[in-house]
Amino acid sequence: MPVYSMTGFASAQNSAADNPSDLESKRPAARIGIEIRSVNSRFLDLTFKLPDELRQYEPSLRELLGSKLKRGKIEVRASLLAAGHADIEDPSMQLLQRLNSLQDGIKAWLPGARELSVSEVLRLAADESGAPGDWSGAVQTVAQKAVKSLVSAREREGERLARMLLDHVKQIEALVAKAKPLIPNLIQQQRTRFLERWQDAMGATGVAPESAQDRALSEATAFAIRIDVAEELTRLGSHLEEIERLLSKGGEVGKRLDFLIQELHREANTLGSKSATLELSRIGVDMKVLIEQMREQVQNLE
Repeated sequence: MPVYSMTGFASAQNSAADNPSDLESKRPAARIGIEIRSVNSRFLDLTFKLPDELRQYEPSLRELLGSKLKRGKIEVRASLLAAGHADIEDPSMQLLQRLNSLQDGIKAWLPGARELSVSEVLRLAADESGAPGDWSGAVQTVAQKAVKSLVSAREREGERLARMLLDHVKQIEALVAKAKPLIPNLIQQQRTRFLERWQDAMGATGVAPESAQDRALSEATAFAIRIDVAEELTRLGSHLEEIERLLSKGGEVGKRLDFLIQELHREANTLGSKSATLELSRIGVDMKVLIEQMREQVQNLE
């Protein structure tokens, strides 16, 4: 199953064949245009910007998008694209007489009322020639085209993000492998150094080192435990394996990956705070840079 991004854009328009009523009535074939923009969001957030003629189709559009998309802030824009000037039919004489009569009647009661413009007359003429519900089939056809295109765009972007994340996983795994051999030697070096400093301190105070040897060993052991990052490295490796598994599985993995990235960041922070050498500190910093880059991209996955 592919991994989907929440970022994408798609648009579609209908053809004359998508609205048979236009062909049957011989009236100019207006066109419907739909644009869909998608960005990341915690949930599925749908926003519609439709002309009045298409507002009645919002529930069916909402149902269509909800069946295909699971997360993301989705903005849907639809418009009626007027036919070319050469295709505009002359309003009938009966319609013009009716509009003129209605306008005279209204102005008799409302002298300040504005007169109809040419564009308004043409729009009313177009509305008169159409039938309610003429756009139902065309809206669904165009919307399905746009949604299909959007899903494809989100899939392509998701594949790109998955490749980038897997590349970062490999880099972090290499850093973990680089850090593991340092741990045993680091602990022994720090333990020896601690004991030497303890003995120097005991000698400076005049206390026999032998009498404090047990205390020194106890303190050295506690210090070794504090700087031992083997457990953090093991958990890092486990989280990285789970990320690879989820990316291979695909589907709705964004929220799970976001949680795992938080856990990676937690372990990398602990690794840095326990670091007792410059080399281990550098490894921790490199890890956090890669993890932060992953976090930014994971937030775009569905």
